[in-house]
Formats: sequence, structure tokens, C-alpha cells
Amino acid sequence: MAGLYIHVPFCSQRCIYCDFYFTTTSRETGAFARAAAVEIEAYGKEFGSREPLATIYFGGGTPSLLPPEDLATILNAVHAHFDTSQVEEVTLEANPEDLTASGLGSLRAMGVTRLSLGVQSFFDEDLAFMNRAHDAAQAERAVQIAADTFDSFSVDLIFGVPEQPFEHWGANLEKALRLGAPHISAYSLTVEPKTPLAKQVQLGTVIPEGDDAMLDRYLFTHEYLKERGLEHYEVSSFAKPGHHSRHNSLYWAHQNVLAIGPSAHAFWRETRSKAWRWANVAHLGSWRGLLESGHLPVDNREQLGADALADEAILLGLRRLDLGLDLDVLERDYGVDLLVEKADLLASFERESLLTVRNGRVRLTPSGAAVADALAVRLVR
Repeated sequence: MAGLYIHVPFCSQRCIYCDFYFTTTSRETGAFARAAAVEIEAYGKEFGSREPLATIYFGGGTPSLLPPEDLATILNAVHAHFDTSQVEEVTLEANPEDLTASGLGSLRAMGVTRLSLGVQSFFDEDLAFMNRAHDAAQAERAVQIAADTFDSFSVDLIFGVPEQPFEHWGANLEKALRLGAPHISAYSLTVEPKTPLAKQVQLGTVIPEGDDAMLDRYLFTHEYLKERGLEHYEVSSFAKPGHHSRHNSLYWAHQNVLAIGPSAHAFWRETRSKAWRWANVAHLGSWRGLLESGHLPVDNREQLGADALADEAILLGLRRLDLGLDLDVLERDYGVDLLVEKADLLASFERESLLTVRNGRVRLTPSGAAVADALAVRLVR
């Protein structure tokens, strides 16, 4: 079972922290949808008969800027060229300022089953700092109508906004739950290169929160949501039973995911020890032009062997706090016996209460999850 990711690059304005590819100057959504349909057809010919789709995910950018007719063009192409009879989840990322009750009804009628709402905060001062296009009232209203329309949806929230009072972060979590969110994605504000936030930090006009403050907020989030019935199933993901993100779980489980749209990244495994990863050109015009001239818009492509796949399996497996890293599968598929190769390191991390090794699985503790990438880098081969 594979996933299909569709990158919709349109945004109304730039958030200060975003390093994804997007455009605020083009709104040629119809031309985008037609080009996406061409790319979908091409990949359908190559991969459509190999695996049925389990998930379809519209990410961005801001997919909620797509008019219904353009979304229908893309979905019709997917159904025409892939086996969608077993699709379990169709997710669309949405910004609060774009949502209306009738619009969400149309999305559901077209087959969208889940929303990912880019709320980020329910406080106007936080939203202004992040240069979000919505205000707090719109955020609250969007979650309300999402809860009225969809059985499953996620609310994205960002912690670590400079000078944000600690109680504001708790209030953000409380409001999301009170409004009925069954899934919360909680991300730390990260300073990515070549973003407006990075420039502000470089100039000294913004001072990021320290590591201790970020850790306090992360551990608070874990405890607060756990006490209210949400499982911390991935480093940044919390969900009530039955509301895990099926699409994102494909990435963490190292499953095949095809990708459509400018800058989109795909992964396809041919055997246990051989896979391909490729990325499209990160430019809307170039992406369209290549497709219109009969070429796939791939910018770079790499083959992954057993060693690289083993490293990725460790990195991804550690992110899965519910299941953890399966050591038996790691040894069976890649010949990596982590209990032998990294015995001292695992023991050291376990003494520091960063992870546990039980029943053939390595699971990060909440403290370990807070530094998951740093731990994973030391455990890879």
C-alpha cells in the first residue's frame, strides 16, 4: 500500500518560519491542476499497477486555496490512473482564513476525509509575529466548523514563540481540545536557513527561546495531552484513539510514497536493499514547462542501498513513539544488529532515561523524543 503526496505551492503570504517551496505571486490554479493531472497520469502508467493507494495527501503551500473544480481535476486524475479502491484517508492542509461551512461540505463530498488545520496559535500577537494571514477569531471558527464537518482532523500548533507566556501555550492546547480536535501536531519554532525568521535572528531583532524553555514546553505538552486521552505516537504528533495520521505513518514506516507538484519528494522501494528517492524542480513555471514538453520534472534522483536504507530505518523508527524501532526487522532486512553494534550507546541512553530497550524494540521516552534527531544521528551506522 502506497501513499500519494500532492504539493500545492500557492500561498497568500509568507510565514516567517517557512522553508517549503511556495509562491505568493501566481494564482494560476487551473494550469497547476492540469499539469498535476499530467504528472499523475505519467506515474500511474509506471506505478499504478504495482501497489494500490492507501492515502492521498494535499500539502503545501496552501491547498485550501485551490478552487473546488481544480481539486476535482486532480482527484479525478488520481482515481483514473491509480487503484484507489483501498484508500483509507484523503487529507487536505487548510488555513483558517479559507474555510467556510459550505466549502468544507464540498470538500467532503469530493472525497476529502481529513483536514490538517494550520492554526499555529489562538493568540493574535503570536499570529502577527509569525505573519499568518488569519487572526485568532478565524482560527477558532475554523476548528469549530471542521469539528462539525469531519470526523477526523488535526490542529497544528507552534510552541517556542519568543516571549510567549508559558500559560499561552497551555491555553492553546486547552482551546484545541475544547473545540474538539482529535489530533494535535505540536511543533517547536525552528530557525531554518534563508527564512525571514533566520534574518531577524541574524540581525538580533528576534532572540529564540533557549533549549531549557523549549524542553519544558515539550514535556508539558506530552503530560498535558496524555492526561486528556491523546497518545503521543510520534515525536510531534498526538492523537485520540483511531485518529492517527495514516499518511504520515507511511513515511515513518518507510513505505512507498509518490509525489506530485513542484519540489515534491518521492520514495519508492524496489527490494529490501534497493530504493529510489527523487525530488521535483522547486519552481512552478519550470515544473509546468517540463510536463507540457513531455518530460518528468525531476530535479535530482538517487539510489539508496542497504546501508542508507538501514540508517533511514533507524531514523524513522525512533520517531514512532508508539511502536518504536523494531530491532528484529532491522536485523532481518539489513543485517544490522543494533544491540551488538551500539550496545554501549544504547545502555548509556537508557541510563539517562532517554530510551528503553524492551521486547526487541527501542522506544524513546518523552525526554528522548525531545532530542530524537540527535540520538538517531549517534545510532546510525
